[in-house]
Amino acid sequence: IKGWADFPDRNLIKYVKKTLRCRLRILGVKIKVLGAAGEVGRSGFLVNCDGTNLLLDYGVMFSKKRNDPPLYPLHVKPKDVDAVVITHAHLDHSGCVPALFNGGNTSVYCTSPTLDLSMLLIEDMLKIEKNKHSFHNGHVNSMLRNSKEIRFKEPVKVGNATFELRSSGHVIGGSTVLVEANDKRLFYTGDINPNGSRMLPKADFDIGDIDILITESTYSQTDQMPRKESENGLIEFANEVMDRKGILFVPSFSVERSQEIACVLKNANFKYPVVMDGMALKVNDIMFRYPEYLKDVNIFADAINDAFLIRDHGDRKKAISEPCVVISPAGMLVGGNAVFYMQEIASNDKNGVAMVSYQAEGTPGKKMLETGKISTRGKDMKVKATVRQFQFSGHGDRTALFDMIKNIKGDPKVLTVHGDENSCTKFAEEIQEKFGLDAYAPKLGEEIAV
Repeated sequence: IKGWADFPDRNLIKYVKKTLRCRLRILGVKIKVLGAAGEVGRSGFLVNCDGTNLLLDYGVMFSKKRNDPPLYPLHVKPKDVDAVVITHAHLDHSGCVPALFNGGNTSVYCTSPTLDLSMLLIEDMLKIEKNKHSFHNGHVNSMLRNSKEIRFKEPVKVGNATFELRSSGHVIGGSTVLVEANDKRLFYTGDINPNGSRMLPKADFDIGDIDILITESTYSQTDQMPRKESENGLIEFANEVMDRKGILFVPSFSVERSQEIACVLKNANFKYPVVMDGMALKVNDIMFRYPEYLKDVNIFADAINDAFLIRDHGDRKKAISEPCVVISPAGMLVGGNAVFYMQEIASNDKNGVAMVSYQAEGTPGKKMLETGKISTRGKDMKVKATVRQFQFSGHGDRTALFDMIKNIKGDPKVLTVHGDENSCTKFAEEIQEKFGLDAYAPKLGEEIAV
């Protein structure tokens, strides 16, 4: 500024000089991809809305090697985050949020079921993986104190941005996020199941025109077996095992999948005892607290109230003394009570194992499906029990995802994330080809301005 030294207001001069040194702020929306780029896990997206930063999810990704540390999203300074929005409780979306309270502070927004389930899963993660994480229970408590529970369709204004949550159909309390700022509208699917499930309503797509879509791509290249066929197959298998006086073990994720399987059995008027064990029982209690998030609370209540709930080890021994179906974590046979049940039933061919959860590479469940063996007491053992796999995913498959894209309003730029590299890349190419939208699979650390 010519002649600035003669300007009478020295404070104003300092302010102008400081402003000139600052980088030019881009009006609109800018997204930085912190995780879930060409991978399933550690979701995290920093959305800059004209200077207001919203962090959409901040999860962990567990290593395929037993002793390796987990992977986190790219680091973000807590002071640079105006609010965190957690779409749902699964650890690959919520598990790293406590790290933001390791010397920092921010506000966390999510539905009530998501908060309760996130606390349960994060605390369990820290208990199992002692000293593996950069945060501890003290940081989890700080996260809880700074959390704000909101309902679906409840607008929240933070700085220059407004956001609201919509039902995702994925897990109880699970949500998508609709962000509005500077005349731009962003829709983030998180994990989504457009068709819902036996317990959950369909995803809510009544969102109007959008400018940006960040969509999961997990099963974008796969059409899954229709749910009715999967249910019928599971019931038929369960009856086969019962007819030969065996035990059917269903290793299942504790959040949603265990409860879904119990509802399927109840709906089929299954005549034998259904046993539930492990963390699924604590999840049951949380779900009972929030009936308004279920499609029909009676469907859930009837299934859980009729089940035999394991309270101690003596109950386990008693339960498997007669033909029954046992539903218990861990869904991939990684620890938990699954180890006990597999040791008890694997060596007898009258028993069965129904795999109803996703099996990641390197997990005991994946190994069993590929080799027919499990490791027990330090040795590989052939599984003589009949093993079958059924598709009960909480994610939308290829057909459901393309139907979602087809019905999205507006002409949005599309970012394909939360899938392996091939799924994300191919999905983006197909979206461009089928719908003429600007779509691509972003890289880790990439920034996209809209």
